Amino acid sequence: MSQHGDDAADGTTEPDRISKLAELASWTAPEPSVDDSGDRTTPEPPGGIPDPAAGAATAVLAADGELEFARREFARLLGEFRRTAVLVPFDEHDSLWTADGNGVRWICAFSNEEALARFALARGETRREWKYRTVLGARLLDVMVPGLPGPGGVALDAGSADGMLFPPVKGIVPDAVAVDLGETGEGRDERAES
Repeated sequence: MSQHGDDAADGTTEPDRISKLAELASWTAPEPSVDDSGDRTTPEPPGGIPDPAAGAATAVLAADGELEFARREFARLLGEFRRTAVLVPFDEHDSLWTADGNGVRWICAFSNEEALARFALARGETRREWKYRTVLGARLLDVMVPGLPGPGGVALDAGSADGMLFPPVKGIVPDAVAVDLGETGEGRDERAES
């Protein structure tokens, strides 16, 4: 979301993501136990067969770690978006340029003029004049999204490989206009209702 796309908002470059192999290599192995003779031994499952539960637990820990990393990264990107001025185009009727998808109205926003130009080119609409305003990301999420009819979010740099969606959920848009996924029936635990 920076002006040039390579640096973070504070002028520093973003760190490279650590590969999964590097994450696994950084984990410490369990300490070997000491038997009655004082020798260090590594416990082995009966019959020398690897314990599948241990492998499953390691997989769960790795998945939890990746999920936590993704949550922190998204929170960082959301904070950066809220502090950044983006370009918001208007259609020929001077209304916000929006797109509907899966029951959500998405306000289209772009990190710079080049991203907006690529969007126009992809739509085959380079000949028309594109009107746009510069709007702070926080204003889009806190003021403009609540003004939309029905659930709404922001699509940043739509159609590009670096595009990102800020959906209408708590923590992103105001609670009053957030979609409560618990009320839709999706993901509810049926056993809790029996």
